Amino acid sequence: MNDIKRLAGYIGPYKKDMMLGALMVMIETAFELVIPIMIADLIDVGVANHDLAYIYSKGFQMGICALLALVTGLLYAQFAARASYGWGAKIREAEYAKVMQYSFSNLDHFDTSSLITRMTTDVTVLQNLINSGFRPVTRGPSLLILGIGLSFWMNPKLAIVFLVCTPVLGIVLFLIVRKVAPMYTKLQTIVDRLNHVVQEGVTAIRAVKAFVRGEYEEEKFDAVNTDLSVSSEQTFHYAVLNLPAFQVVMYSAIVLIMWFGGNMILSGSLKVGDLTGFLSYVMQVVNALMMIANVFLLLTRSLASAHRIAEVLDERIVLKSPENGVQKVKDGSVDFEQVSFKYHKDAKAYALSDVDLHIKAGQTIGVVGGTGAAKTTLVQLIPRLYDATCGTVRVGGVDVKAYDLHALRAAVGIILQKNELFSGTIRDNLKWGDPDADDEKIWHACRVACADEFLERFPDGLDTMLVQGGNNLSGGQKQRLCIARALLASAKILIFDDSTSAVDTATEKKIRKELEKLGDVTKIIIAQRISSVIHTDRIVILDDGKIHNIGTHEQLLKEDAIYQEIYASQMKGGNSDGIENEEC
Repeated sequence: MNDIKRLAGYIGPYKKDMMLGALMVMIETAFELVIPIMIADLIDVGVANHDLAYIYSKGFQMGICALLALVTGLLYAQFAARASYGWGAKIREAEYAKVMQYSFSNLDHFDTSSLITRMTTDVTVLQNLINSGFRPVTRGPSLLILGIGLSFWMNPKLAIVFLVCTPVLGIVLFLIVRKVAPMYTKLQTIVDRLNHVVQEGVTAIRAVKAFVRGEYEEEKFDAVNTDLSVSSEQTFHYAVLNLPAFQVVMYSAIVLIMWFGGNMILSGSLKVGDLTGFLSYVMQVVNALMMIANVFLLLTRSLASAHRIAEVLDERIVLKSPENGVQKVKDGSVDFEQVSFKYHKDAKAYALSDVDLHIKAGQTIGVVGGTGAAKTTLVQLIPRLYDATCGTVRVGGVDVKAYDLHALRAAVGIILQKNELFSGTIRDNLKWGDPDADDEKIWHACRVACADEFLERFPDGLDTMLVQGGNNLSGGQKQRLCIARALLASAKILIFDDSTSAVDTATEKKIRKELEKLGDVTKIIIAQRISSVIHTDRIVILDDGKIHNIGTHEQLLKEDAIYQEIYASQMKGGNSDGIENEEC
């Protein structure tokens, strides 16, 4: 319940709608409860005395009450819809804002599919709590209290039936809720898995088709879809038991009331109209109890969803800007001082171990090593995407933990190993680097990245629309646009994480020559190809998370066995300077 109470705080702007909705429900309930009294009078007075004027009068009054109940019900629906959907929007907004603050290590705690479910399906469950539950939770207790009160007022002896029915219904409800509560949590977890399978299958649809794995993916989807179907069936099998249980109790109560009431009518201690009115109250009271039971079931499911949402909101942000953080990066120098790092604190081995590396401002550094050597891990510590577990990382001579995160990351342009482009125009994507960049600045960055070659062939140029992920571009085109985007940021440090792997060697040479003109910018180039780093000031060889050696191409080619092996495997046919015979 604490999670629900906490999330209820987001309903702040819509409290007025909630209060007005509750008022409308209570007014509607009052009108409906007056009608049985009028029915009793209509039968016992109007019908018994054959008084048509009285019958018409009571009928007109009942019609007015029914009309007013309808109007107040419609007003409630309007207020409840505004409150529920507004509340849901506020919760989603808070979740999304929180996720945007997450560091990479925070994101490691959640699957992408799970985050999507928590912002969509789980929020919808909470909205349904108000849409479908607010009316019963307001109306139910009012009907229950007033109905039982008026029943005792009409005939205390018959009203004793409620004292028997209520505990029975309460026990049934308790047993159902206790059984169903954990099943709802399991159900939402399976929805996460289903979303994961769908997202993965659709995102990788080209690979699926290329390897003719459509049937395998269909089987995988069918398995989780069947699991969801079976789990849903089991959950709602128990959840709907409240209806037959309530019907058994309700009809049993009616039979008992008819039995005892009939005998009282025969003995002259009860009028027919009073029994009719009393039966109306019985129906309303039992209906109120059914409403309350349904609310409990809604609340049970909502508690599971609220807990999942609260996990997103309560996730402790690992990386935060310090108070009064340094706002300006002096230069592009980078220093690693006895740095070790592991992704999880309970991990047995470090991804990086005892790294000592000093890069001067304006230098161009190459980083090579085998797969899993922790090359990407190394550079992710520079813009503080992760924090070093041990040791210190300095940028511009200042510990990265002392910087304001926005200022630090604005000074470090990084082209990630996986190219990320978004739906929209090419211009919109490039402006991520500099929102205020004009076309002249954008085209200059594109020329440096050699992206102008293909952009000029597009009929719409910078206004060419990209689909999600930029999948209407080739791999090399996406890489060049990502380089141009990073250049627009005017950063002091540029990190290229294997960002020219899909570019031909001739184009890579052009890009490299253009980058050499940025003399005051520190450039760190992670690459699998020796040709990408052969002209750098120094080359760092990483091996199993440790620095194996550092030196120029010539030094390493003479002295280092690992570098010699990499060179020999890649540069066959090259000249003595390590440059391939084709243009590079």
